[in-house]
Amino acid sequence: MTQEASHTTTADPGVVVGEDGLTRPAWAAVDPLLRDYYDSEWGMPVTDERGVFERVSLEGFQAGLSWATILRKRPAFRAAFDDFDPDLIAAYTETDVERLMGHAGIVRNRQKIQAAITNARATIRLRDDMGLARLVWSFQPETTPRPRTFAEIPTKSAESIALSKELRRRGFAFVGPTTMYALMEAIGIIDTHLLDSHRRDSSGVWTS
Repeated sequence: MTQEASHTTTADPGVVVGEDGLTRPAWAAVDPLLRDYYDSEWGMPVTDERGVFERVSLEGFQAGLSWATILRKRPAFRAAFDDFDPDLIAAYTETDVERLMGHAGIVRNRQKIQAAITNARATIRLRDDMGLARLVWSFQPETTPRPRTFAEIPTKSAESIALSKELRRRGFAFVGPTTMYALMEAIGIIDTHLLDSHRRDSSGVWTS
C-alpha cells in the first residue's frame, strides 16, 4: 500500500493522537476505514500464496489511485475475482475480462485486469520453484527504515527494485519498484510505521 499522502499540511506532524488516545500517522488518523486497516492489518506478516497474490493484485490496481479507493472496493474485488484464487483466475478468458470491465464495483482498467490474470498464471508457474510468497519474502532487507515523519519514508529501495525486476523476469506485470515497496510495507517485509506510532514493532518481524 502506498501510504495516503492526502493530508496537505505545512509541516509533517509525524504521528497525531486520535480520539482514542493512540498515535498514528496522519493518513490513518481520520478515515475510520483507513484507521481500522492500519490498526489491524497493514504491516502484519502475510506469508501464504493467496494472501500475497491478492496484495500484489490490489497494489497493481492501486497504481495511480489512492489506497482508500482500493480498500473501499476490496470486498467487490474479492467477489469479482473469486477471492483471488490464482487457479480460478488463471483460467479466465476474454469473457471474464469483459465481465470485469462491466463491474462497477471494481477499478475497470483493462490492462490491470489482464495483469491480474497474467500474474495468476505466473503464480502457478512459481509453484514448481519456490512459490510466490517465498520469492517475495526472499527480498527482505537486513534493516528496516526508522521514520519519525511521513517524509522520511522511502518510496522504493534496492530490494524493491530487485524484487520488481525478478517478478517481471518471472512473467508478472504491474509490479514496478514503487508498487513492490508498498507491497513490502503492507505484508510486513519492512516496517515503516513511524517510530512514535502505537503500531511500531507490532508485526513481530522487526524490533526498533
